[in-house]
Amino acid sequence: MRTTTMKPAIPLVHFLRTLLALWLCAQAFIAQAAIDPALLKPLGGDDPDARIEAVNQIAALATDDAVKVLKALGSDTLYATPAGEVLIVDDSGNAFNPATGQSGPAPDDAEGITANNRLRSAIDGALSGLKLLSDKREERLAAAGDLLKNADPSQLPLIEKALAKESDAQIKDILQQVQATANLHAADPAARRAAVKTLSGTTNASLKPVLEQMLAKNTDGSYAEPDEGVRIEAVRTLAALDRHLSVVDFAGKLFYGVSLGSVLLLAALGLAITFGLMGIINMAHGELLMIGAYTTYVCQLVFRKFFPGAIDAYLVVALPAAFIVAAAVGIALERLVIRWLYGRPLETLLCTWGISLMLMQCVRSIFGAQNVEVANPSWMSGGVTVLGSLVLSYNRIVIVFFALFVVVAVWLILNKTRLGLFVRAVTQNRRMADCVGVSTGRIDMMTFGLGCGIAGLGGVALSQLGNVGPDLGQGYIVDSFMVVVLGGVGQLAGTVIAAFGLGEVNKFLEPVAGAVLAKIAILVFIIVFIQKRPQGLFALKGRSVE
Repeated sequence: MRTTTMKPAIPLVHFLRTLLALWLCAQAFIAQAAIDPALLKPLGGDDPDARIEAVNQIAALATDDAVKVLKALGSDTLYATPAGEVLIVDDSGNAFNPATGQSGPAPDDAEGITANNRLRSAIDGALSGLKLLSDKREERLAAAGDLLKNADPSQLPLIEKALAKESDAQIKDILQQVQATANLHAADPAARRAAVKTLSGTTNASLKPVLEQMLAKNTDGSYAEPDEGVRIEAVRTLAALDRHLSVVDFAGKLFYGVSLGSVLLLAALGLAITFGLMGIINMAHGELLMIGAYTTYVCQLVFRKFFPGAIDAYLVVALPAAFIVAAAVGIALERLVIRWLYGRPLETLLCTWGISLMLMQCVRSIFGAQNVEVANPSWMSGGVTVLGSLVLSYNRIVIVFFALFVVVAVWLILNKTRLGLFVRAVTQNRRMADCVGVSTGRIDMMTFGLGCGIAGLGGVALSQLGNVGPDLGQGYIVDSFMVVVLGGVGQLAGTVIAAFGLGEVNKFLEPVAGAVLAKIAILVFIIVFIQKRPQGLFALKGRSVE
């Protein structure tokens, strides 16, 4: 008889071994995820320095439980028992022990751990520092930048852990500077010397007082930094930092001078046409800037109410709208009032000044006396950082290029169109132009409307730099006349050079003399300049207007 041998089942001992291995893996995972009770215990103590050190050491673990503990401490849901256990208690009374990973009912003798402002600041810094370990590059870069401003020696474990994991060259360079900044107060002189040497290429201006403090002397004549090698490196690093800050300061003044010049150019360009080409002293020119700014505000309100999804496009509609509204107001003024005052500059000045008061009161009656806010579109918000710390705002960059675009457009209109030909003909010899069939009255109307429309475009630009109010144009009327007179009456190129020149001079003088004295100095310079050269930078060619 043939016997069959059955394959034996898995022995019980193999099953037990597998079960034991799984249990050991689970225990190892729990042990790795759990937080050492010795790190948690100081959180419930009374020593503020020990609590802050514990916060930073827990943050350096960079685990989910560590994040839970820090958030619980910040939200007052962290408790401690008399036995020294630290628990996270939720609203339902359940307690989670981050040291064991176990959950259960909260003990009756558990008391809440209170965090003061100093501890909360440390918690916020620790949670922000944990973003250094994020998977998103933008979060890591932002977190590294924040730490560079306020590097704390207690955060060194987290910084070193992030530095070891980081592969991005830019973030790694910032983290090395953060590490060096935190080591400036290390106990070891060699560590301090290495830290100062590492910071020789830093662009962080906040480190300057720290480095200067190292070179300061105590009351007994000794240096605050006892190690001579550290002081030598501090002198070199300070010199390099001062050179960098000088470059940043110069570049900043240059940019903001160009920005101010572009604003002056937009404000003065329309006046260069009405005053320079037509000889009209229009004191209401500033109010035409204001009308353009309020037109932008109305366009923003319309888009918010009817097209909220396309709110960022309101500026595209505001540009032609502001030009049309300001030009229409200018044409109405020319037809009703100014056409009767040609050749009478004093009467024109007084009349347009009265018109400016009427326009301001009209705007106050419609929109109120308070300033209104015109928000930048999202694509004009923020800025680009250059040279480490200089921020060039997008709205100012856009306005600079917009001003140049308007200058090119005006030049093309005056030099390449039939209207421009007639304007130049009437400017050079009104009687002869009239004799050959040019409608001088119609050209006056269109030229004045063009100048007022350009002022409306300037108002759109001004609305992107600050709040809009009835007195907006008053701050630019004097500057606009100075630009036109300095550049040369009727000269477009002179207006451009004068606007950017005055903008740069103003920005470089302000830190030395103050805003008021800088303005006075510029005014005195223009008066002296005009005495020596009445025609301005560029003289008008051809026969003058009769």
